[in-house]
Amino acid sequence: MKRLLSTLLTTLTLPLLASPAHADEAAASAMLDEVAGNAGRLRVFLQAMPKGGDLHNHLGGSAYAEDILKVAAAKGMCADAGITRIVPGPCPAALQIGPMAEKDPFTYAKLIDAISTRGFQKGIGPALVSGHNQFFSSFRKFGPAADGEDARWLADAFASAGRNNLLYVELMHNPDSTTPFMLSAPDAPLDEQGLAVAYRRDLPAAQALVAPAMAEVDAEEAAAKQRLGCGTKAADAGCGVAMRYLYSAMRGLPPQVAWRSMLAGFVLADRDPRYVGVNIVMPEDDPVALRDYDLHMAMFRFLEAKYPGVKVTMHAGELALGLVPPKDLEDHIGKAVAAGARRIGHGVGIAYEVDAPETLARMAREGVAVEINLTSNAVILGVEGGVHPLHLYRSMGVPVMLSTDDEGILRSDMTNEHLRAVQQQGLRYADLKELARNSLEYSFAPGESLWAGDRYGQPVTPCASDFAAGACKAFLARNEKARLQARLETNFIRFEQSLDRFRPERAAAGN
Repeated sequence: MKRLLSTLLTTLTLPLLASPAHADEAAASAMLDEVAGNAGRLRVFLQAMPKGGDLHNHLGGSAYAEDILKVAAAKGMCADAGITRIVPGPCPAALQIGPMAEKDPFTYAKLIDAISTRGFQKGIGPALVSGHNQFFSSFRKFGPAADGEDARWLADAFASAGRNNLLYVELMHNPDSTTPFMLSAPDAPLDEQGLAVAYRRDLPAAQALVAPAMAEVDAEEAAAKQRLGCGTKAADAGCGVAMRYLYSAMRGLPPQVAWRSMLAGFVLADRDPRYVGVNIVMPEDDPVALRDYDLHMAMFRFLEAKYPGVKVTMHAGELALGLVPPKDLEDHIGKAVAAGARRIGHGVGIAYEVDAPETLARMAREGVAVEINLTSNAVILGVEGGVHPLHLYRSMGVPVMLSTDDEGILRSDMTNEHLRAVQQQGLRYADLKELARNSLEYSFAPGESLWAGDRYGQPVTPCASDFAAGACKAFLARNEKARLQARLETNFIRFEQSLDRFRPERAAAGN
């Protein structure tokens, strides 16, 4: 780690400040405008563009179906008779996943469609009538093959981030060793008044989880880095990505189970510096999640008071008109902000909240950012284009950033999210740079910001003139967030100075 840090600081030698109107940035902006109508050229440009961080990424949904099927084949697993899911073997030869890709590629393709959203068509079949159901049902269809493979998926997450020119990822990942504690919760009622008693009862067991959970993540990271060749000449680009974790509480389970999942997250994040915060997941429209929404907010408030150093981001407003009755769209984002969320995941339902103007004003004032997931919102909620609230948030001064959500199931990646932002939301180069900078500024990466007042523009005093200044190097060495931000600015300058590689005349000259 010390050698890596030394290398990174040595490379940060370019001048820090450049006018927003400087020639290289203007040229990059003009080029994006030029290629925006050409999907192929746009993808090439955006693939190479620096992108900052991905703050909303579920490890459990990050693997592509093809990779899951390779694991399933190695385990001797099968497709069920309807080609709808992965099941343990033995099975008839025609259903064995191993030989299926070679001998029956069309059936293999049908299985890929079944365990992802690749083949989704709205309204197909009586059981899966929406992208919402296709998405959320995919997890249990590939679960038997994916279980126990977190190190492999972690390696893939590093590799995807590196391939897409990301610097930082906050990955939602719960160590398997914490699951028995959660699922062994008593089958008993729980309300806000009972949280103190539940805390005293469950805290010792939650604390006992920390050491095995940390050891589990240690082993996963070591295996992932070995898989990527980190530390060798053949190291994958993902080896240079900073990876931190968010623990996920489970909102669709009974109150005692949801409580234990949240408690485990706060206790682990309080002890393991790799865990930078706690989230809450599962479908927000689930009947239990809707019924217990206020109770979950009370749980967050209770645990935030116990662990003030643990940061919180919440899935909130992952709802759309028609998915739930209008009443269920009235206040989830506002309640999440009031309960201490420093970021909101999705936030799609904001325009339907009764106090939307006040909530938006508070988010802008307090810097509560929104993790925008364009592909996810289109597939799961049917919300895209002009109906999406991305421009509403930006017009009200709320910081936003792009993220992937579950890139494997959704058949996307971070570059594709940028492509959607350009083609469907009309964002331009300066907008994309703003969102990339936001992704680091509003991340939970440890340390101080590079920017005075935590807002891009004026750097902190030690780095006012040059990244290479001794005082700046010392500041960056102490502050991971600032170090990542400095790398991003350097990467932008290098990218903007290398635009010739994207020009058609260069390709013609090489022929």
